[in-house]
Amino acid sequence: MEIRRSVETLLKQSLKPGKVNVLVGTRRVGKTHLIQKIGREVPYSLLVLEGEDVQVQLLLAERSIANYQRILAGIELLVIDEAQAIPEIGKILKLIVDHIPGIRVLVTGSSAFDLTQRSGEPLTGRSFYHYLYPIAQQELNAYETPLQVLQYQEERLLFGGYPELFQLETPREKERYLRELVQAYLLKDILAYEGIRNTDKVKDLLRLIAFQAGKEVSMDELGKQLQLSKNTVEKYLDLLTKVFVLRKVGGFSRNLRKEVTKTSRWYFQDTGVRNAVVNDFRPLALRTDVGELWETYLISERIKYLHYAQRQPEYFFWRTYDQQEIDWLEYENGRLSAFEFKWKTQRARVPKAFANAYPEATFELITSANYLSFIGG
Repeated sequence: MEIRRSVETLLKQSLKPGKVNVLVGTRRVGKTHLIQKIGREVPYSLLVLEGEDVQVQLLLAERSIANYQRILAGIELLVIDEAQAIPEIGKILKLIVDHIPGIRVLVTGSSAFDLTQRSGEPLTGRSFYHYLYPIAQQELNAYETPLQVLQYQEERLLFGGYPELFQLETPREKERYLRELVQAYLLKDILAYEGIRNTDKVKDLLRLIAFQAGKEVSMDELGKQLQLSKNTVEKYLDLLTKVFVLRKVGGFSRNLRKEVTKTSRWYFQDTGVRNAVVNDFRPLALRTDVGELWETYLISERIKYLHYAQRQPEYFFWRTYDQQEIDWLEYENGRLSAFEFKWKTQRARVPKAFANAYPEATFELITSANYLSFIGG
């Protein structure tokens, strides 16, 4: 099944002369497939290069206008897959777009590599960033009936949305794929940063985070359990965020001294990856972590929906020291929206302290019965 990706139209529209379009996301999320599809459909003469190819790296290593004019003669669109593998890629791209008239550039990266930091020179005004996530429910709406969406609900919580999963037929195949994905690709990205070699510690950290969805994470406590320093834990979490394995959510406060703001919560970007990390793909009826899975799934899908809709609200959790809390807050254009996530419960009250402090805020309970509108369904 060929699933049309929500970012495709915007990406095509952004292919302007003198601009670098950067498509980022985890490995195996479909970046290469998408840029190949775009390359076939746009009306530009193009050159496609693989950034991890040593010959490509040597081809671009001579950082001169004459070299790039020779390589790009007659080319309207330059595509570089896995561009973060090319040394000083930022300087190369800056030179190309500044001195090759009419050139359009599309590059992909398997991490949130910062072209400015890597190049030492700004690409401000020259670049657009686009994010490609695992398949979103909103991308499946064109291919599934409402009944099918409900039928696949548990499967989405167990296996997530990596594109290749949709070509696999049995649960056993999907489990094996996700375990290999974590081992061979996602951990490869985190370990590629700054010479990190402690694979076991990173795995153990991910397992601890997996069971703390919806709970604040103490760096000191994680450090004690892992026998790592607080700074090392923070470094690993930061890197796991940059390679799109985890997402950080901070606490919200405006008025109350008793509101918790100095700690953060961490969520997996994909439920299938989360389940592979804890090695548990049992049916929901046999599990005790359905609440954590549900919260992870809703936040992941909500972020996809908002991003593809080109909306950028700030998002938070809210909690007081006396344990009043709300799972998810969004602040956008002066409007504060609060959401509580429950798998089956159909009733929830807005906490009194929150209602008193933020009377203008809206409050909504999101359950397995009404969640589709929340995630763009």
